[in-house]
Amino acid sequence: MQFLTSLPQEKKAEILNQLTEEQAYLLRYDWNMWARPAQRIPSGNWFTWLLRSGRGYGKTRTGSETVIEWVMKGYSPIALVGQTKADVRDTMVEIGDSSILKVAPPWFRPVYESSKRRLIFPNGSICVIYSGDEPDQLRGPQHQKAWVDELAKFKYPQETWDNLEFGLRKGDNPQVICTTTPRPIKIIKNLIADNRTVETRGNTLDNSSNLNPLFLDRMITKYQGTRLGRQELNGDILDDNPEALWKRADIDNYRVREIPQLVYVVVGVDPAVTSKAGSDDTGIIVAGKGTDGYGYILGDYTVHDTPQKWAEATITAYHKHKANKVTGETNNGGDLVLAAE
Repeated sequence: MQFLTSLPQEKKAEILNQLTEEQAYLLRYDWNMWARPAQRIPSGNWFTWLLRSGRGYGKTRTGSETVIEWVMKGYSPIALVGQTKADVRDTMVEIGDSSILKVAPPWFRPVYESSKRRLIFPNGSICVIYSGDEPDQLRGPQHQKAWVDELAKFKYPQETWDNLEFGLRKGDNPQVICTTTPRPIKIIKNLIADNRTVETRGNTLDNSSNLNPLFLDRMITKYQGTRLGRQELNGDILDDNPEALWKRADIDNYRVREIPQLVYVVVGVDPAVTSKAGSDDTGIIVAGKGTDGYGYILGDYTVHDTPQKWAEATITAYHKHKANKVTGETNNGGDLVLAAE
């Protein structure tokens, strides 16, 4: 039935209307029928299939369907790696419209054992859940295939990827599909440069027939042509702003896994006095001085919201990090910071 995808819409509808109810039901779960060509597993001798695109392109559906196709061929175990375990559960496995449990055919739907972090399919194949905030969990286990979702958002992207790759040593053709909205971080650039990476680029508009028209209109009107739109809609990798004080490469080079004992912690606030679309963000960061004399950035809680909301974010950061004080920019909205305290 794959040939239907190349037919004009009217001809396709004519053929579909001639199907029996049973045929139509089975066809509903035929991914090769509904997938765009760029969403089908590439041919060739590749290790990583990097699918980087804008939001709403269909990355998650592609990841889920790829895993199901691998499982149907008997590959096991397969690693499912997301930003956090909650992200894997909600987006990749259970809740999202494009999650594995939602798109798997009823006759091939897996059993989700949440306490054991795994899916068991009717043919015995197993998928195991891991997260990018605990990379050491991937140290040791072996897998035949893997799906990594939103790698660019991971807390420890390089360590997670390295531990995963060391464990992709079972079977005759270990492979990983990586679905992500890109950011200009080293691991993404390295994957693109790898000669065993097949890269698929995608735009939000590629999936326009499956997206809400009001959503599309707002995204195009508000973000098309902007820097944020290039990243979130086009899937472009944006290099650092040359005028930025802090370069992403410097941040990545000096990132640490553990911090020493802290002697003083401060929440810094640079307030915006309005919350319109064109207003500045309210910058909120938490920094601490260690016993080693160095300063450490502990968290970024920046928001684009009303004074009430950024005040709440400031207070949350203060309590979460057991800060000693809140300090704010006084030449713009200084009184608001005092009010928040």
